[in-house]
Amino acid sequence: MCGPWVFLTIGIPMPADTANQEKSCQMTTPEYPPAAHFINGDWAEAASGETSASIYPATEEAHCQIAAGTAEDVDRAAQAAHAAFQNPKWRQMPPAKRARILWRMAELIDENRENLARCESMDTGKTWFDSSKIEIPLVAEIFRYFAGWVTKIDGGVVPLPGNSIGMTLREPVGVCGMITPWNFPMLMATWKVAPALACGNTIVLKPSEQTSLTALWMAKLGAEAGLPPGVFNVVTGGGRAVGTPMVQHPLISKISFTGSTEVGRMIQRESANTLKRVTLELGGKSPNIVFADADFKAATRGATTGIFYNKGEVCAAGSRVLVQREIYDDFLEALQKIAAKTTVGGPFDEGVRMGPVCNADQYESVLAAIENGKAEGARLIAGGNSLRDSVGGGKGYFIEPTIFADVDPKSKLAQEEIFGPVLAVTPFETPEEALQIAHDTRYGLAAGVWSKDVGKALGFAKQLRAGTVWVNTYNLYDPGLPFGGFNESGFGRDLGKDALAAYTETKSVWVNLD
Repeated sequence: MCGPWVFLTIGIPMPADTANQEKSCQMTTPEYPPAAHFINGDWAEAASGETSASIYPATEEAHCQIAAGTAEDVDRAAQAAHAAFQNPKWRQMPPAKRARILWRMAELIDENRENLARCESMDTGKTWFDSSKIEIPLVAEIFRYFAGWVTKIDGGVVPLPGNSIGMTLREPVGVCGMITPWNFPMLMATWKVAPALACGNTIVLKPSEQTSLTALWMAKLGAEAGLPPGVFNVVTGGGRAVGTPMVQHPLISKISFTGSTEVGRMIQRESANTLKRVTLELGGKSPNIVFADADFKAATRGATTGIFYNKGEVCAAGSRVLVQREIYDDFLEALQKIAAKTTVGGPFDEGVRMGPVCNADQYESVLAAIENGKAEGARLIAGGNSLRDSVGGGKGYFIEPTIFADVDPKSKLAQEEIFGPVLAVTPFETPEEALQIAHDTRYGLAAGVWSKDVGKALGFAKQLRAGTVWVNTYNLYDPGLPFGGFNESGFGRDLGKDALAAYTETKSVWVNLD
């Protein structure tokens, strides 16, 4: 796909004219939504009256407040979504009209791009370039893609014995509960919201309590685009206070979750009591496999951007790079040089390639993982330090791009998801050994294969147990291509035609013509 989508999450070095493009990116206060939920088409204060702070990762200071939700707020939202699902105004809305609403949402997102991007960078620490030039425009593209599907969700006719006709109908599931993470707040929400609305469902969305702003704005823009009250609700707050009541609520028919494998297990257990349909997109420890005949420059670039884009806070990050022995030493040297040139700084600073990690807990977790890698005996060849003092003047969750070489495939460094800018590099001799190392993990979200021999690369890709395999590229996405994991990386798919199956039920109708 042409246009900005090509850049999504590959984290390529910014073009030479980026500094000129970014002269308008100076940190200015965005327009914030009220410290309230969005329920039944309007702002709604938390039942408790309490709020919590959103923290700007570059300064560790509160930049706004959000509503601190509870089970009472979840119930209000679920009741509103249930009533909206039963209301003919939404339930019987002509598909073409629903498609126009989704298309209008895309237009409003484009029109509000700058403010949405500022909110996103303030919440997450991601660079202004990534927010404004890549991610928010892609949110709009996803809405346009699923707007195109609305009029094409159909059933079929089945031959039956005698004077009978069999039909299948595709119907919406009902009230869909969505729990989304802090690394790509608006983008991950859109992966779920757009197909759910396209299929005629209603929504209760819980964004991460650390990055709630763009989800609230999305719901508000949905109302402006024509969504009836109650169709799209957002309840902000913590996982225990809001997420657990959502999973347990009897009026919510489906849960779609993106986040850690551990929380995914809990959601599946809790959902069993009401037999909710569940989609889980969970963690990863994805291998990026480089054969000796790869395009060397492209592969080194793909290896570093695969882990350093968005500070490594990417479920599908290529956090393990497996390099064939013939080029191993040269490859390490090239990785070192790229890491040294990667500029870390504030999200709105010109020329910055990597901002601070999103929050204090993640900052401490990544630094602990780096220290553990040292203790395990891996060879640190780049980074490994906090940059809080040198970059942030004593504040901010800044961490150097970090690379370990000679990593034992059985070590924690190679087995556990770090979710930060930490790369583990391991040599291999043969394709068989590479496949064995690649599969030596509980995850199966994504993988990369690099070789000029496309036949060899495709043959290897077919053997990999992963939901997405990139060949001679890494971390590219398209709205039409489904995304999800194998093994403990979850099940179900976001994006593409496959996502529609997660938000519809099939009804069989037998008609006797006698």
